[in-house]
Amino acid sequence: MQPITEPTRERDIEAVASLRLVAFFEGSERSLADDVADLRKLLAGDRFETALIVRVGGVPAGTCLLVRSEREPAHDLTPWLAGLAVAPEHQRRGIGTALARAIEAHAASADVSELYVYTWQARDFYATLGWVAVEEFEQDGAPMLLMSRRSRL
Repeated sequence: MQPITEPTRERDIEAVASLRLVAFFEGSERSLADDVADLRKLLAGDRFETALIVRVGGVPAGTCLLVRSEREPAHDLTPWLAGLAVAPEHQRRGIGTALARAIEAHAASADVSELYVYTWQARDFYATLGWVAVEEFEQDGAPMLLMSRRSRL
């Protein structure tokens, strides 16, 4: 089945939030209800910020956001590729690449000249896509990397 990348809709919010909780917030105080509420705010916004979803056979397999600011920013920069998550059973099939490229395209269509991402574990993935390391730092006692990608306007 061919993956389909499209904007997240109201009917997707709980599935997307569940995927995000497992990927980013396991063991934290953030609840499913918190993430659902934040995703609803994002979707109700001005359409610059966006949440994308990839479906495989109609089932949500991955998600990614374009946001103006990160949840816990260590830098005063904007905008951000954030929350790229792919369900474990769909990893290594190009879904993460498709999501990153779709967010890059959305940003370029809004005349964004440069995007940012925080990562550590996925730094090689982003480097493969043309993202460059800007600064290595420590956040909450763990290593973190700020990366950027210039748009092809």
